[in-house]
Amino acid sequence: MNAVELSIEQSDMRKLLAAASPDAALLYLYLRSGNDPEHAAKGLNLTQSRISCAMATLRQLNLYQQEKKVILPGERPSYSETDVLRAMDTDRDFKALYGEIQRLMGKNLNTEELKIILGFVRYLGLPPDVVCILVSYCKDRARQKGSLRNPSLRTIEKEAYAWAEQGIDTMEEAAAFIQRRNLQASRLGQLMRLLQIRGRNLTPGEERYATAWLEMGFGLDAFAIAYERTCLNTGNMNWGYMNRILTRWHEAGLHTAKQIELGDKKPNVPKGASGELGDAELEAIQKLLREG
Repeated sequence: MNAVELSIEQSDMRKLLAAASPDAALLYLYLRSGNDPEHAAKGLNLTQSRISCAMATLRQLNLYQQEKKVILPGERPSYSETDVLRAMDTDRDFKALYGEIQRLMGKNLNTEELKIILGFVRYLGLPPDVVCILVSYCKDRARQKGSLRNPSLRTIEKEAYAWAEQGIDTMEEAAAFIQRRNLQASRLGQLMRLLQIRGRNLTPGEERYATAWLEMGFGLDAFAIAYERTCLNTGNMNWGYMNRILTRWHEAGLHTAKQIELGDKKPNVPKGASGELGDAELEAIQKLLREG
């Protein structure tokens, strides 16, 4: 087994620490040292199941490259009622699958919905157990967003294509993906509380901002500083302003309160100025003035 000196990028280190997976961190070091992934279980003295889960976690963190399935627009096959009836009569796995999905959805599926499910297994190549996890995941997401209704099969189909394109086609991949999403949802909830957003969901635009900030690797202490400076300098919560501050810090490699305190130095200011603004705030204000 190869063992070499490694230089790990800060962004990779933040992802590994946030994932809180010792197996994934160990496998990352093993692969970065130039070792063969086929021999990882033996080389690291781990079971193949643990290696599969760790590999899935690295792929979800974009720390291990995997060839993605390319699905071209308009390429989706068109299944007929005859195709569905034949699958129900001859494919035992499909029959069991649609029965389980009916149970999960709490209703009988019509022919058009059965065609969609047939596409999951025949075209996307998703195993039945992964399809069941997919349906449960979509139901949970709908509940988290405050909906009391189950998502439609068309909504689930969109997520199925996203999973297929990301290579999520095993139980391990699905588990790693959901774990990462749940962790992100938890951190998103913490950020919303810090921003004093209660009693409502984020708008799509707000969620894009918040998700991007979380993916940059900031901790809550950094968000608290950015939020306080945003409110002090603009009078309220201004998403664009706070985004400029955080983007500036991210580009400078400042992601913790200590790093920000040391790295976001205050420039010389004219006599009579407060001197309370750091580089990131000044840049954000200048951009707002230009855009205004």
